[in-house]
Amino acid sequence: MNNTSPPNTDFASLSPAVQRASTVVFGSLADFVNRKQRQPDGYSYGITGTPTARLLEQRIAALEGARHCVITPSGASALMTVVMGFVRGGDHLLVSAACYGALKTFAEKWLAHMGVEVEIYRPAIGAEIEALIRPATRMICMEAPGTVTMEMADIPAIAEVARRHGVLTMMDNTWASPLGFQPLAHGVDFSVEAATKFFSGHSDVLMGSVSLNDAGHYAVLRETQSILGQQVSPEDCFLVLRGLETLDLRVRAQSAATLEIAQWLQAQPQVERLLYPPLEGDDGHALWRRDFRTNGCLFSLILKPAPEQAFNGFFDTLEHFSIGASWGGVHSLAAYYPAPLQAGRVHPATDQPVVRLSIGLEGVEILKEDLRRALDAYARQAR
Repeated sequence: MNNTSPPNTDFASLSPAVQRASTVVFGSLADFVNRKQRQPDGYSYGITGTPTARLLEQRIAALEGARHCVITPSGASALMTVVMGFVRGGDHLLVSAACYGALKTFAEKWLAHMGVEVEIYRPAIGAEIEALIRPATRMICMEAPGTVTMEMADIPAIAEVARRHGVLTMMDNTWASPLGFQPLAHGVDFSVEAATKFFSGHSDVLMGSVSLNDAGHYAVLRETQSILGQQVSPEDCFLVLRGLETLDLRVRAQSAATLEIAQWLQAQPQVERLLYPPLEGDDGHALWRRDFRTNGCLFSLILKPAPEQAFNGFFDTLEHFSIGASWGGVHSLAAYYPAPLQAGRVHPATDQPVVRLSIGLEGVEILKEDLRRALDAYARQAR
């Protein structure tokens, strides 16, 4: 008995269809026996996606200037899926100190116990990474700007060195999105995005994506997605597809507002230092100006030295900034990272914590006033 439904050729919609499936059915025994031959693009089981997932992957690949894309349930899972697909015991893995914390933890607490030699390198590196490459080096993991302290790396220089040595490169490009920087065009093998952030844009879905050009690597990633069970629900795919419709508008508006707010904060007496490459004077400004096209929506600041209670005053005074660890949505967020910072970074260990801000789509003057009150509360508690 055939339970599949015929397509309705009389219906068309601007909104993509949400196609759910765990089981994919086949027209013949031979087709079923050879079902794995449908991969990496086709459909053999729901865990590797339905047409809704493929549509999203195609649209992300187009944004990234890529031939292929694999989506996963979160940005963190996208990073881990790439590493698990290509790194094996006996390999040497280079991870930037500025990479997402879960990736570093996975490398140091899991991979290192599976025979992978993990080395954390300073984030603001370029061609000098060549001195760290060994015969067993398999992959270099990058993120720029860094996830908390915003260091810039010379991505094209690292990619060129890696390619000469036959080393794979992966970059977490979530801060800029492909509208601001395209890693593949600069020689990187895998461009990872936390689609949770800019792509979705509304703080209501978790998802990650890996974009790439090499067909062989794509086949490995699709198999890794299947083996590790990295399934993405079609409903979540729909939400990200909808978010992509306004991606350009949101990124440009948030990018402009973020630069304006950062410049204003730079002049406030309670602020010791802004960590934000689009600002002139930042250690990574020259690299950002050369390679990037947007300002992002995320930056960090170090306030003047004060006791812990001053930070309580700052955060508890905020009304329009919610306190939360994520970013990239339409609502502004503030996060707190205790001192000291990780050794080896451009910004060395300090007694002062880092405050990270994500700028949403609220009015700039509203957000400035919210920060002004919070800074005043900080100053009162610091006396």
